[in-house]
Amino acid sequence: MELNVHLRATDGELLPDPTRYRHIVGSLVYLVVTRPDISHAVHILSQFVSAPTQLHYTHLLRVLRYLHGTMSHRLFFPRSSSLQLRAYCDATWASYSSDCRSLSAFCVFLGVSLVAWKTKKQTAVSRSSAEAELRAMALVTAEVTWLRWLLEDFGVSVSMPTSLFSDSTGAISMALDPMKHELSKHVGVDAFYTRSQVQDGIVAPQYVTSEIQLADLFTKAQTGARHRFYLSKLSVLDPP
Repeated sequence: MELNVHLRATDGELLPDPTRYRHIVGSLVYLVVTRPDISHAVHILSQFVSAPTQLHYTHLLRVLRYLHGTMSHRLFFPRSSSLQLRAYCDATWASYSSDCRSLSAFCVFLGVSLVAWKTKKQTAVSRSSAEAELRAMALVTAEVTWLRWLLEDFGVSVSMPTSLFSDSTGAISMALDPMKHELSKHVGVDAFYTRSQVQDGIVAPQYVTSEIQLADLFTKAQTGARHRFYLSKLSVLDPP
């Protein structure tokens, strides 16, 4: 998608027949299962299926042109990969001008293989960027907890805490330090859930710089160079 573009429901003229738009977006929702590089764009465009406009359709065609030029891209799972989980989470604060909701995103790796990713609009309004990041951290913590249970069912040992990388020192501080209650008590369940999982040794929040925050691909549009960088790190590659 174009950089710094914030689509709204009132942008452009309504399509006389939205059937085609809905059909294409519905197909792309299924495609996201194997193409994480379009997750953010599909998340944005799917919000307008009830009343799409010509401008929304123009951006949808942009996604289709990108897919046409990258038809050979696919996820790569090397057989030499380890069986240790690591996760990245990110959020964009108040990214929706209509209701000031924030956007959560995460990606989870099993060794070097990408196995889970998600872009989701937060259900509550966050009062700060750290709060938005903490909600994103709670979202990925639930995913990691489920993946750890799944690995144990397969007989894979997951005794060590899963590294959880975030570029928000404020969110990490609230997740680690119970004394931050005054700063996070209004956040409610998300703060207490994440903190309990940290104390139980399920996840271990760690700081990562924004330049190598891999979940950033799922929160906003990127430049061509940054987009290709993230694809290489996510192992979305052309086959040899």
